[in-house]
Amino acid sequence: MDAEAEPRGAETVGAGTVGAGTVESVFPIGGELSVRRLGFGTGGLVGPGYWGPRHDDPQRSVALLRRAVERGVTLIDTADNYGPDVAEELVARALHPYPAGLVIATKGGVVRTGPDIWHIAGRPEQLRAMCEASLRRLRTDTIDLYQLHRLDPEVPMADQLGALRELQQAGKIRHIGLDSIDADELTRAQEITPIASVQNRYNLLDRAAEDVLELCEKRGTAFLPWFPLGHGALADGAGETLTAVAARHGATTGQIALAWLLHRSPVLLPTPGTGSPGHLDENLDAAHISLTEGDLAQLAALA
Repeated sequence: MDAEAEPRGAETVGAGTVGAGTVESVFPIGGELSVRRLGFGTGGLVGPGYWGPRHDDPQRSVALLRRAVERGVTLIDTADNYGPDVAEELVARALHPYPAGLVIATKGGVVRTGPDIWHIAGRPEQLRAMCEASLRRLRTDTIDLYQLHRLDPEVPMADQLGALRELQQAGKIRHIGLDSIDADELTRAQEITPIASVQNRYNLLDRAAEDVLELCEKRGTAFLPWFPLGHGALADGAGETLTAVAARHGATTGQIALAWLLHRSPVLLPTPGTGSPGHLDENLDAAHISLTEGDLAQLAALA
């Protein structure tokens, strides 16, 4: 995503509408980076506990990333601590030089030292070093969307966001995002610097971040729901209602869970991850499912 490689905003499209019949549309992250709302997350390309590679042969992951882009994905969501380093390196290996219109989002602010073992690291010097390392691994001069993986409770928010704003002013990142925050934190953050995205846990059965979603809708902020398939639970059935809706559409329960997110709000940008080509195709095909008002009413009652 070199700064001079691609014009931005030339084909920005409206974010669509909420309600029955809504299918995947385009959303302009930060008002300028237009992406298809159903993206691809790279967490499925690394091993258990986000440690090491998922596949012994990295070419399998390379092929999967390329297939995602061939299928029309324009938003790739990754993080420096997936592996660590592994996911970002795979993105660059598979997709660099990046095609025009492809948006790469990565995250920093967390140091992983083992499977499911991580530590928050939000001091300004740490964030600057992490961003520089991500730039090198991704082989780019500018990161489209750089998200703070966690707010560091030991460091003032203004210092953390100030470091990211300095990186933005230096041309190292285009837009700033936040991961796992509450509505009050988002409000305070937006008073310090523009926030283009939020990445919180949110899915058909887990809507604890509803107030954050509402705030994102009011402000035109992208909301990238993590665990959009409930860490796999929604792909495995999750009850009679979901199964019945899926049967009516000739779809899987996972596809209905993703389609529901696309219908739920125009600011929701799910980025489900997988290491399987078949599951990738299944996930992306969810964009073609139009849920009825009756479907939506039934699914809404599951929360």
